[in-house]
Amino acid sequence: MPPLSSSSSSLVSGRKSSAVVSRAGAQRRIRHLLDHVAKYVVGAGGLATIVSILGIFVYLVWEVIPLFQPATVSPELTVPVSLTETQASNRTHAMVGIDEYREVPFILQGKHLQFLSLPGGSPIPEVGGELSIAGEPTSVVRMGLKGNSLSVGTDRGLVYPVKILYRSDFQGDQRTILPSVKVNDPIKVVPDRMGIILHAHVTRSEEYQTVAALTGSGELWVTRIEEPGDFSFTDEVVVTTNRLVLPPQVHLTTLVLDSVGKRLVAGTNDGHLLAWEWQRQGFDAMPQSVSVGAAGDAVTALSYLLGERTLVVGTTSGSVSTWAFSADQSGPSGRFLRKVHTFTPHARSVTSLSVSQRDKGFLTADDQGTVLLHYSTTGETILEISGKGNAIESLRYAPKADGLVWLGEDHTLQTYAIDNPHPEVTFKSLFFPVTYEGYDRPEVVWQSSSGSDEFEPKLGLIPLMFGTLKGTLYAMVLAIPLAVMGAIYTAMFMHPHLRSVVKPSLELMAALPSVVLGFLAGLWFAPLLEKIFPAVVAIVGMLPLVIAVCCLAWQFLPIRVKRFDAYGLDLMVMMVAIVLTVGACLMANHAIEGWLFGGNFKQWLAQNFGLTYDQRNAIVISFAMGFAVIPIIFSIAEDAIANVPRQLIAGSLALGATRWQTLTRLVLISASPGIFSALMIGFGRAIGETMIVLMATGNTPIMDWSMFNGFRTLSANIAVEMPEAPHGGTLYRVLFLSGLILFGFTFTINTIAEIVRQRLRQKYSQF
Repeated sequence: MPPLSSSSSSLVSGRKSSAVVSRAGAQRRIRHLLDHVAKYVVGAGGLATIVSILGIFVYLVWEVIPLFQPATVSPELTVPVSLTETQASNRTHAMVGIDEYREVPFILQGKHLQFLSLPGGSPIPEVGGELSIAGEPTSVVRMGLKGNSLSVGTDRGLVYPVKILYRSDFQGDQRTILPSVKVNDPIKVVPDRMGIILHAHVTRSEEYQTVAALTGSGELWVTRIEEPGDFSFTDEVVVTTNRLVLPPQVHLTTLVLDSVGKRLVAGTNDGHLLAWEWQRQGFDAMPQSVSVGAAGDAVTALSYLLGERTLVVGTTSGSVSTWAFSADQSGPSGRFLRKVHTFTPHARSVTSLSVSQRDKGFLTADDQGTVLLHYSTTGETILEISGKGNAIESLRYAPKADGLVWLGEDHTLQTYAIDNPHPEVTFKSLFFPVTYEGYDRPEVVWQSSSGSDEFEPKLGLIPLMFGTLKGTLYAMVLAIPLAVMGAIYTAMFMHPHLRSVVKPSLELMAALPSVVLGFLAGLWFAPLLEKIFPAVVAIVGMLPLVIAVCCLAWQFLPIRVKRFDAYGLDLMVMMVAIVLTVGACLMANHAIEGWLFGGNFKQWLAQNFGLTYDQRNAIVISFAMGFAVIPIIFSIAEDAIANVPRQLIAGSLALGATRWQTLTRLVLISASPGIFSALMIGFGRAIGETMIVLMATGNTPIMDWSMFNGFRTLSANIAVEMPEAPHGGTLYRVLFLSGLILFGFTFTINTIAEIVRQRLRQKYSQF
């Protein structure tokens, strides 16, 4: 092949160079395109993160808003009620009620019982009518707080229990409420020829009945009937009748019995409450007395709230208040009742009172027809239904607390629907002390549920917020010194060969699942700590001394020995010293307990400081959660220190500064933004920790800084309570509020941390 000419070779080289230029240009265009794509992908990812966080915030707020929405009421039906001449004469003894679905109300006027079918309001002629009651009804009351059992007292001294029952019948998807009525045998409760003008009647399991009755002559009689039960050895019915002594010049206006018939409370016309307690074979000879109103302000309405630990009192002046039974009656004048709340008063005399069968709410009505809805726990008056100028003769809160029915003086039956799903929640009840039933003073308490409807939910969030901060602070007390000091030593003093091994090993600790740490802390470390606590105290005191002695001794070793620190000899010596110290303290555990704590550290703590040692306490959390936080703080802080420019450190050392002077006066100042960020990220990690505190603290929502007892955090509380919280219920939404507060905690901390970091960066940017 003939050799190429010079012109041909130049042509070939030109083609090659143009091809290279073309490929380089294509690569630049591809890189430019990829840069643009990456820019938009990263931007979209950042925007998606922001949108996601905002979406979480909006969702939390959306679930929380219904907690603070006001209650609403809407009228449903107004039905005129026709009265016979006999019924009209007995209008002061009327009683109304309604079933749980608010479809079939009833009206008892004298002896006549009538059922209505809603929404039309047409009568149900198949049931009701004239009841088989001898004599004229003179008093009618409800038996118990739940259900629709009534008791009718007559002018012949007899009391007739009347049971009104509702049964649901389903035909396909159609529900029909079928009412029924049963009048039981009468009970004679006062001597012959004495009419009853006022009475109270309770029954329990149809074996015990107690009736208190006031006669027209002003005598107060109490009859207690004990029927033989299924396991009784006798068929004898025991009837005990006592006449109670009334103070002179006292006229009773109301009577109420508790469900077991052991406490009788009466209101008087001079604004007092009288109480008799059952003692073995009968009631007290003389009642206890307490003033609940001004002189002459008669008690016109009186009832227990659900649970029978609180009394609601209404008076002629329109005042409405709740009174709780005191556990300690040794106070002034031996007061057995103390006022808990005073509610928005009526403008006129309170005539009717009806309590909720599901919670601590109750309704009051006055002689102008105004109805107020109150809630006992919070002390708030929730809503008002304006009256029409006619007195309300009988009032009933619906069984599901979602409506009410009343009978007015103007011969009308009125029904209302109430939307009040979260009455127990106010800003005050969530974040301030509340006087709960059984408590003598306001307190912040979290106790969300119980096994009974009579329970009063206690939804104070302060103990949970306190527990969150307590657990975080105890964890940071252990984590900050170890993590920051370890980062300083690793970055500044450790040999690079060892650093390349130690740093990744510590960072791997962050990969340990928190549930594993919580499991080990709760089931292994907590019982172990209880056994070796005296040794742990000695270890905490001895280790700093041993480490200081080892460091001082290392300085006096020959240079040829200290050169082996590149292979970790100094660390090996330190680890051996630490292991020996810890082992010696553990072996001397019982001896240390005898020397320091008199042989029993729990008893010593209780006697000297009044502290109780719980197995799962804040010390356990300090170790367990500190172990989870240390890798995060260490890694970020070590990177911040290691990234200080080497030329600055070399210049400082060249000018004659020691490594310690260089560290304290140059490196820490330059790395302070990164170290601060590490601390804040670790703080945020500790605040949001769930599984460790859930498994290792005992979950006791108490407010105590003691390291020897447990606590409950917001995150752990959400994990514990959410599976049991009914969807859309009060507890469900309060847990979302807890999540919103936790979100606010972390957002605030991160925001403050970023602001401080930026200022530190600007201030020390010259380094």
